Amino acid sequence: MTPAVASPPSETEAAVATARRRLVPFLVLMYLLAYLDRANVAYAKQALQLSTGITEAAFAFAAGIFFVGYAVFELPSNLILHRVGARVWLSRIMVTWGLLAAAMAFVHGDTSFAVLRVLLGIAEAGFFPGVLLYLTYWFPAKERAQILGLFYLSQPLCFILGGPISGLLLDMHGAFGLEGWQLMFLVEGLAASLVGVWAYVYLTDRPRDAAWMPARQQAALEASIATENAAKSAHGAVHLGAIFRNPLLAHFALTYFSIAICGYGIAFYLPAQVSALLGTKIGLGVTLVTSIPWLCAFAVSAFWPGLAQRSGRRRTFAVVSLLCAGLGMIASGYLPPLVAVLALCVSVAGLISAQPIFWTFPMGYFGGAAAAGGIAVINAIGNLGGFVAPNLKVAAEGWAGTGLAGLWVIGGGALLASLLVALIPARAELKDEARTDAVSSKGALA
Repeated sequence: MTPAVASPPSETEAAVATARRRLVPFLVLMYLLAYLDRANVAYAKQALQLSTGITEAAFAFAAGIFFVGYAVFELPSNLILHRVGARVWLSRIMVTWGLLAAAMAFVHGDTSFAVLRVLLGIAEAGFFPGVLLYLTYWFPAKERAQILGLFYLSQPLCFILGGPISGLLLDMHGAFGLEGWQLMFLVEGLAASLVGVWAYVYLTDRPRDAAWMPARQQAALEASIATENAAKSAHGAVHLGAIFRNPLLAHFALTYFSIAICGYGIAFYLPAQVSALLGTKIGLGVTLVTSIPWLCAFAVSAFWPGLAQRSGRRRTFAVVSLLCAGLGMIASGYLPPLVAVLALCVSVAGLISAQPIFWTFPMGYFGGAAAAGGIAVINAIGNLGGFVAPNLKVAAEGWAGTGLAGLWVIGGGALLASLLVALIPARAELKDEARTDAVSSKGALA
């Protein structure tokens, strides 16, 4: 019997593989540094408050107010990126936010902390939705769940690698005449600025500009993306004004807002929660234990979003992930330490694996200027959950007189998101292959 011979990959498949190898690892590095500079206040929290006298309420307010400036400038930032190109704009974002993140080393009280957090949010506005938009220029819809899953590995990597590095820097109290938290902000902020300069040289705006990709692959990938954009014209929204008249925009934004309440509740308070479980201050030991849930998230996110796309049941996979995120977080407050850490593993893995699946819905529905605006608006409104999460957590704990109330706030965000994902209308879940086939049969390549 003659063994079957595998057919060679198409030019489009080869182009996607080339782009994945070239772009995804670098985008993961960029987002890792972005998320680290956004969330490292969680590691600095205890030492920063002890050194500067920042109160619990002031910390919660400043940690969250980052997202106000972020939300206000999100839409204009993404529209600028759509006009001037990702290479220039993503580089600008990284350099400016890195410098401001480094300036956090000079915080000396409530006011300076809040002001720098606002400026940091303004500087970073547009980065995440800009990367999502950038991915629509390079990867066809059927590839995006897997690509987004790889991109979202940045978040667990941030805490797997960045957590212990932050803990090590915190333990280097007195080095160079600086406190540990000051050294942490300086090192991690300046690292982002240096990568921002590198991004200007490394990134390429569109497949047609990629000198590192063979010409036939460039043409095939450009044609595939053009066909998909024509399909969006027929079934979705491509004009900027159309998104504000589309009720799906509000549905997507509220869903992501609920996800963000859980996500930033975890990002800001997981080290403190683990510290309380272990009965010790935040340092290298606590950050190593805190890395365990993120290791689980890394493992699950490496395959779960791609499996969701291949199965054709993205909605079900996202709902299951969000239920795990919410129930795991709530359960962690009622369990002994070892089992509580396992519950946190389930929670964090569920949260991180759900987000790339969620984003395939708006990315597949909106196109053109509507994609630039729609993704930015969804991310801007959604990230206001980062402002609500710490403040609502503190308020709930004060009202109930117990820290368990804060876990219900964080977990409740994921449970609400699971319901909203289940209610996403069917028209936002049209099969990508069906869209492309329908347009191709009409010869549309707009």
